[in-house]
Amino acid sequence: MMKRIGLVGLACCAFLVFGGCGGSSDKAGTGGYKAQLKLASLTPMSHTYNQGALKFADLVKERSNGRIQVTVYPDGQLGKGERELLEAVQQGTIDVYVGSTGPIGGFNPAIGILDIPFLFNDYGHVDKVLDGPVGQQLLDDLEKAQFKALAFWENGFRNLTNSRRPVRVPDDARGLKIRTMENKVHMEAWEAVGANPVPMAFGEVYGALQQKVLDGQENPIAVIYSVKLDEVQQYLSMTQHVYSPAVLIVSLKTWQSIPGKDREMLLGTAREVAGYQRKLGRDMEEKQLAELAGRGMKIEKNIDKAAWRSAMQPVINRVAGEYGKEKIDAILGTD
Repeated sequence: MMKRIGLVGLACCAFLVFGGCGGSSDKAGTGGYKAQLKLASLTPMSHTYNQGALKFADLVKERSNGRIQVTVYPDGQLGKGERELLEAVQQGTIDVYVGSTGPIGGFNPAIGILDIPFLFNDYGHVDKVLDGPVGQQLLDDLEKAQFKALAFWENGFRNLTNSRRPVRVPDDARGLKIRTMENKVHMEAWEAVGANPVPMAFGEVYGALQQKVLDGQENPIAVIYSVKLDEVQQYLSMTQHVYSPAVLIVSLKTWQSIPGKDREMLLGTAREVAGYQRKLGRDMEEKQLAELAGRGMKIEKNIDKAAWRSAMQPVINRVAGEYGKEKIDAILGTD
């Protein structure tokens, strides 16, 4: 039987969904609000999204004295694709989402600035940008798409895997059919290096790789490890071509129905757990790489990043032109 996996950012992506609150509230937020919340993800329970989700659920239950309880539904139990879940969040039929920001660009173009290849130097640079004024402005801007963004979580730096050959320089990727998210910048970046990008919901990717419909895909190490892509991909190239943040968002309709003090608690908890979730993934990365190598995956760390940046430079220039030099400089100049 074909193995089925589910995913989204970070990057992706991945997701959390609070569905069907059915709660009641007092306007003062003094304790009358009660809710049973469904929290769903496209990733396996072992992924950092769901480990963060469990931490979030525990803290929310504790801080609400049990009035707000969250049940986690991992591995695509409540939906397969990023767009499907995001549209439901917009409509208010799904209350909360966490996943890679890549697909959100189709709903709010401003967030797409984070998809520019080689925008971030390292994780320290990431934290200063996302936790600073630039990051807050991006979160606030998502209200235009009926999303209330609470915090940036993390998917990680994206890397290429494939089943055909080792890839070190851009020419090595020429002709490969590579799954991407439904994201224009990601697709253009792979076209620039001569690959053939194929946008596809992640729930379909494992089967497509297994059947050789696709040659490869690109995702952070945590995703590659947690969904066991080493079973269908022989080669991993540490390209780190795009940093993929995740974002925890609530449907604006849902948010407006939550009492003020509970909003403050949810916002503070989401931001607190962001630090926990990011650190968890970063601490696990080297261990996961070692295990992937032990399971037979051939890992190429000697990547010529200057060559990759050069190959993607036309896309970088075009996208930078869309968002404006001032915004790009604000990110690049953050230290």
